[in-house]
Amino acid sequence: MIQTKLIPRTTEAFEPPMLIKNLLAESLKYEPHREIVYRDLFRMNYVEFNRRVRRLANVLTGLGVKPGDTVAVFDWDSHRYLECFFGVTSIGAILHTVNVRLSPAQILYTMNHAQDKVVLMHEDFLPILNAVKDQLTTVETFVLISDKVYTDLNAIGQVPAGFSGEYEALLRDVSDHYDFPDFNENTWATTFYTTGTTGNPKGVYFSHRQLFMHTMGLLTYLIGYEALPFKSRTDVYMPITPMFHVHAWGFPFLATLMAAKQVYPGKYEPAMLCKLIVTEGVTLSHCVPTILNMIVNSPLAQQYQDNFSRWSVLIGGSALTKGLARAALNLGINVTAGYGMSETAPILSVVYLNDTERALPLDEQVEFRTRAGRIAPFVEARLVDEDGQFLPHDGETLGEIVVRTPWTTQGYYNDPERGAELWRGGWLHTGDVASITPDHWIMVADRTKDVIKTGGEWVSSLDMEDALSQVEGVAESAVIGLPDDRWGERPHALIVQKPGYNLTTEGIKAGLQSRIDRGELHKWYMPDRILFVPEIPKTSVGKIDKKRIRSEMKEQILS
Repeated sequence: MIQTKLIPRTTEAFEPPMLIKNLLAESLKYEPHREIVYRDLFRMNYVEFNRRVRRLANVLTGLGVKPGDTVAVFDWDSHRYLECFFGVTSIGAILHTVNVRLSPAQILYTMNHAQDKVVLMHEDFLPILNAVKDQLTTVETFVLISDKVYTDLNAIGQVPAGFSGEYEALLRDVSDHYDFPDFNENTWATTFYTTGTTGNPKGVYFSHRQLFMHTMGLLTYLIGYEALPFKSRTDVYMPITPMFHVHAWGFPFLATLMAAKQVYPGKYEPAMLCKLIVTEGVTLSHCVPTILNMIVNSPLAQQYQDNFSRWSVLIGGSALTKGLARAALNLGINVTAGYGMSETAPILSVVYLNDTERALPLDEQVEFRTRAGRIAPFVEARLVDEDGQFLPHDGETLGEIVVRTPWTTQGYYNDPERGAELWRGGWLHTGDVASITPDHWIMVADRTKDVIKTGGEWVSSLDMEDALSQVEGVAESAVIGLPDDRWGERPHALIVQKPGYNLTTEGIKAGLQSRIDRGELHKWYMPDRILFVPEIPKTSVGKIDKKRIRSEMKEQILS
């Protein structure tokens, strides 16, 4: 790093730290009467929201939470979760957003590893607690969360042993005055756990500064460049990505900063999601392809088609296939893709159509809308080979994506070896194989562990899934590589059919072969085996679980 001359500083000059509390404070300046809505059960404006955040701070400090302590949350996507995003972090404590879809053993590991002190738990997850409670090593008390409070507090019944009380009742009994302190912007703010192919879940962590800067990155790209239409004056935001998954991709921080109307759907149910989109006027959401596929193929989709025309959806977590994109666009949904990972908070790229690309017919835009996106502001992204050497951004050369941003995690909590592997060479290694075009498009080919190496060729499982998605009647597909004595590996596919179709292996292979004959697909893109299944195995955050698919298909072949 070069030597520079620092600006002189007056002794009493104040340099405001970048803190999450400052994002919250902005919500009261311009549109404090906009609403935050939870299902069809609860609504409040930003004035009341700020009061409730301060009440939560008083509840937590009353329970003994001090700066540096960890508070865990088990809840569906709700206004309460949003309150925790601000109330826990703004007192200097650490918010642990627990992945409720992990196994009880994995949840136990993450809670002990994060050293949770206080746990806020929705009653729906009490069976998980009952399975692990006796093995928790640091938890001192629990707070019960229940939706029943909105009709009758007394309907909750007996608060379980070990609980200090119920969330709403505790908030009701404390003051709504709390002066959030200033502290170092590099203070640890949040943690959550991401699973890999081996070992225990890894603890990812972020500071106030990192989350503040990630919010500024989203603000620049979404509002400044209009990569997604999101204007606080008219837009209504509803996440359909779990809030335990990378802070719902950081959008709740942005929506609160902008005092945009926010809608939280609780547990994901197609009927409720469609109802909220219509009744609350939702205009912006984000989700994994599985959720969008569920909505697009819902019997309610055609009924609500007129309302979908104002709805923009950002897809991440897994690749957006052309088949799903076209199905959504045919319903009027403005669908585009983005790219990132848990360790990058997560935004690295979002589809941005320039003037020339926006002028293309919608069907031609699909090629761009399904890419991983253009590199986001303040993100450095490069390609490297296996020796760590940089590769050209020519749109053809494949390499691993490595990145540096103001908001990437600095490692894994209490796991220096895996943290050093993540950051080898001073760049964060994503594990994704891609090309980058001269005009900054990222085109992800595959995860390094999912690329199929067959006959000396690299075959992208994502490209194969994209090809299968365009076969009429295919609702969803997954492709994995399995060992082959002759070719090294060969692709195998799982397919879920749309209702009312009766697809055959021969018919699908004939469709692929016609595209191969026309030169649209390489010959290696013909799967050796196609299995029709009722559903495709997913991970805890809705991604295709290729590790499980590989294991199960190997067993089938061997048996």
